[in-house]
Amino acid sequence: MRLQINEQTYEVESSGDTPLLWVIRDELGLTGTKYGCGLAQCGACSVMIDGQIIRSCVTPLDSVADRKITTIEAIEADPVGQKVVAAWVSHQVPQCGYCQSGQVMAATALLKETPNPSDDDIAAVMINLCRCGTYNSITAAVHDVAGQKVETL
Repeated sequence: MRLQINEQTYEVESSGDTPLLWVIRDELGLTGTKYGCGLAQCGACSVMIDGQIIRSCVTPLDSVADRKITTIEAIEADPVGQKVVAAWVSHQVPQCGYCQSGQVMAATALLKETPNPSDDDIAAVMINLCRCGTYNSITAAVHDVAGQKVETL
């Protein structure tokens, strides 16, 4: 099967029912996308398919053939993704960092679709789990990328 990941074409050997996450990590060696729960609940495995955020741990390989897949490894090639990463650093969002690749992917997808999000927009989309509780920093970073005034505590 042929996959389009991060603007490169890959021929993969896995069967069509293999979760995309395992192909990305194990077959292609792109380890920035993380395994968290395996149930599409935590968001650590988030990638973009044709610009939409999906949970790769439950996405069968055959459903993404001939679609544009973007992983965290290529997020800074996108102008919005580059701004998100810079805001993550500026706001010191990561603590343990495990969920952050999925968080950055979700924030980038949100800002590409909704360049000026409200707190409600952010809360509705930024549903990936963060055990360190960096949600306030995540919200501040998203507002910062949107050019909105960020209130600090």
